Amino acid sequence: MRLTILGGGGFRVPLVYGALLGDRAEGRITHVTLHDVDPARPAAVGAVLAEQAAGIPGAPEVTVATGLDEALRGADFVFSAIRVGGLEGRAADERIALAEGVLGQETVGAGGVAYGLRTVPVAMDIARRIAALAPDAWTINFTNPAGLVTEAMSRVLGDRVIGICDSPVGLGRRVARALGLADPADAWIDYVGLNHLGWLRGLRVAGRDALPRLLADADALGSFEEGRLFGAEWLRSLGAVPNEYLHYYYFNRETVAAYRSAGRTRGTFLRDQQAAFYAEPSLRSWEATRAEREATYMADNRASAGAGERAADGQAPESGGYEQVALALMRAIARDERATLILNVRNGTTLSLLDADAVIEVPCLVDANGAHPYAADPLPGHAAGLVASVKAVEREVIAAADSGSRAAAVRAFALHPLVDSVTVARRLLDGYTHAHPGLAYLDRK
Repeated sequence: MRLTILGGGGFRVPLVYGALLGDRAEGRITHVTLHDVDPARPAAVGAVLAEQAAGIPGAPEVTVATGLDEALRGADFVFSAIRVGGLEGRAADERIALAEGVLGQETVGAGGVAYGLRTVPVAMDIARRIAALAPDAWTINFTNPAGLVTEAMSRVLGDRVIGICDSPVGLGRRVARALGLADPADAWIDYVGLNHLGWLRGLRVAGRDALPRLLADADALGSFEEGRLFGAEWLRSLGAVPNEYLHYYYFNRETVAAYRSAGRTRGTFLRDQQAAFYAEPSLRSWEATRAEREATYMADNRASAGAGERAADGQAPESGGYEQVALALMRAIARDERATLILNVRNGTTLSLLDADAVIEVPCLVDANGAHPYAADPLPGHAAGLVASVKAVEREVIAAADSGSRAAAVRAFALHPLVDSVTVARRLLDGYTHAHPGLAYLDRK
């Protein structure tokens, strides 16, 4: 089977390839095609992949395709992990928002809106090429903002595009560990929301919800990252454990202050850090760069909350394991091996407050026919309000990308819960269109 990775020069590609190396069963990926708009980056990443594959019999063959159409033809799976504007674009998104006193994180607040406006037109073009050249392929989207981009692509690809994120699985793993579970797979995780806007509402073991026991135990809550980040009092008040990205909403003022006082933004840090890796790529330098990246993840949020280092629980810093989610998803579809995964899929009738086409992030049953969301209890009022509000913003981003309407783009900024003024929204759009030539499609109406 053939996997095409769009954004094939991306820093995290070796994670995906490393996961494939451990898959020895029938129906596995035997060929990986890398495609990137920057031809130098796949060459650097390819050097790392070659080191990973050294001495491993049957390692997937790796080739580089210079053209998108060439990359897509014959693909069974397409993994989309593009970054429109690169890390320099992310750094600009952060700086422009912070200059206006609002959050510029790449998926949340003004930065997320700007990134979406830049990315959706490109993702839609990719979706149309996939539909034309590889109509039977399954598209796995990791491009941020993942839920928004998946929903835009689903307008072309329907249910054959599925979004993935490592945050929910990482949260579930940490909660299960705090509860003393040896294997998180033994628990049913009741998680629901949008990408980077979800809540773990329960964790059932043998039919019994163990979350109340966790919420009652201050020491257990202090043993994992989200417990320290949000604090026991707030988690008990919610009766749930939020995705870490909700820290930007619940503690917005503190987070913006921390980001504004930092020496450099996250995007600037990653840009500089990864430039050193790409200048002299090797498996060893990739591993060292990745370790530093994981250890410093959301460092400003932790500092503002007094949450300590990411590994304060005695465990090594870890990602949620999005490469394992991607591999499990491909296995379940290709081999018809039923699996339950938290994914970004079209809502259908899962959440009554949203329409059928809205992409949500929930547990899904995956088989040869794709991902099917499980039924979910309604969201409580406080969560439903945020979900509805942010989904409305996502729809305005898609509308702006479809029509080129500046008015829709202004609405996307102004309606976001973390942007506090229409005047600020207009200034943000002016700043972003000046900084990003890719936003020239927005008119001046």
